[in-house]
Amino acid sequence: MGQQQWKKIWVGSAGNMVEWFDWFVYASFATYFAGSFFPSGNPTAQLMNTAGIFAVGFFMRPVGGWLLGRVGDRKGRKAALTLTVTLMSASAVLIAIAPTYAVAGYGGAAVLLVARLLQGLSVGGEYAASATYLTEASAPHRRGFASSFQYVSMTAGQIAGLGLQIVLQRTMSDEALHSWGWRIPFIVGALGAAVVFYLRRNMLETEVYETVEGAESGAAQERGTLRALWLHRREAFLVIALTMGGTVAYYTYTTYLTKYLSNSAGLPKQTATLVSFCALIVFAALQPLAGLLSDRIGRRPLLITFAVGSTFLTVPIMTMLRHAGSFWPALGLALLALVVITGYTSINACVKAELFPTGVRALGVALPYAIANALFGGTAEYVALWFKDAGAESGFYWYVAGCAAISLIVYLTMRETRDIDLLASGAVREPVPTRTVP
Repeated sequence: MGQQQWKKIWVGSAGNMVEWFDWFVYASFATYFAGSFFPSGNPTAQLMNTAGIFAVGFFMRPVGGWLLGRVGDRKGRKAALTLTVTLMSASAVLIAIAPTYAVAGYGGAAVLLVARLLQGLSVGGEYAASATYLTEASAPHRRGFASSFQYVSMTAGQIAGLGLQIVLQRTMSDEALHSWGWRIPFIVGALGAAVVFYLRRNMLETEVYETVEGAESGAAQERGTLRALWLHRREAFLVIALTMGGTVAYYTYTTYLTKYLSNSAGLPKQTATLVSFCALIVFAALQPLAGLLSDRIGRRPLLITFAVGSTFLTVPIMTMLRHAGSFWPALGLALLALVVITGYTSINACVKAELFPTGVRALGVALPYAIANALFGGTAEYVALWFKDAGAESGFYWYVAGCAAISLIVYLTMRETRDIDLLASGAVREPVPTRTVP
């Protein structure tokens, strides 16, 4: 991979990190600000309210996927990436200044809701624009490796959020964190988004997009349209199905893990946060290695490994996590779960991008992926809390395993995408560079 390709990957990943920092700090700090926007009472009910607003953000992601996917296909990947970070910055500012229930009643919750809607729009386009950009910016035989940096940067954003949470937990009282300290990460996120806006304004467009844009200038009005996407509806439905198991498992062991360890396993909040922090560092380091492996052996073997592991290991892992009792057992189980999920997270971005032609690639990834996340990923935490509130928490474990089982069927029947030519509209094979032994 050349210097220009590395530069594109760096700029795309840095922006993605800030986007997902803003997205995830909502979830990681929810235990501190849940009582600020809703009446006092049952803590689980307060978390369900904030989780419900968290899920609403996911339901805006299909809208964001459509709007920003269209921008990405018609105006370029750079334009879409710049717009997404602008929306995310605005949402972070809104949350940072939102009034509490004691000051404005449910008005504060309304501001929180608007901010999450903006975040949903932003992330709905960010995932696809980033996945498309990283896949197109890399060398053909390194697409798995390059696109794996999407989840490296996503995880880095969450690690940064958890790291900030750990610092605040150790430097501020619990009362101060519940009162006003939870606003700090959203201020940091807004400042970070401003820096990324500058970086993305000066980023380079991908050669794949520029090549197709020049060759299809006469048919530009068809790029990024729902009519064009309908011609590839089989691939769109495939994205929904292959995302289902992965997104539920990912949000279970990242976004929801800290709350689960605190509320169900009985670990102190500081210990639960530290478990997630350490596990995610290892998880991020695994992504490029798995991406490289997929460039050698293909995408399907990794996806199948994830689905088999998630189907049969979710129930025992979650059951043992509930009785972990201390830091090291919880960390070991969390790492086991994240190693399994790596088979999906490391390559799912390039797999989806490889399914579509360039003229509809951003929209083709964005809209069906956002729909799958709205239905399954965004509701995972709420479903988990619903099962817990109903006194049947183990039902959620089986729900996660069932979603993975459905995706397993898809992985077993889908085609391999590693050698598909991104410049071709069909499944045209492109040669993989071979190495000669001197």
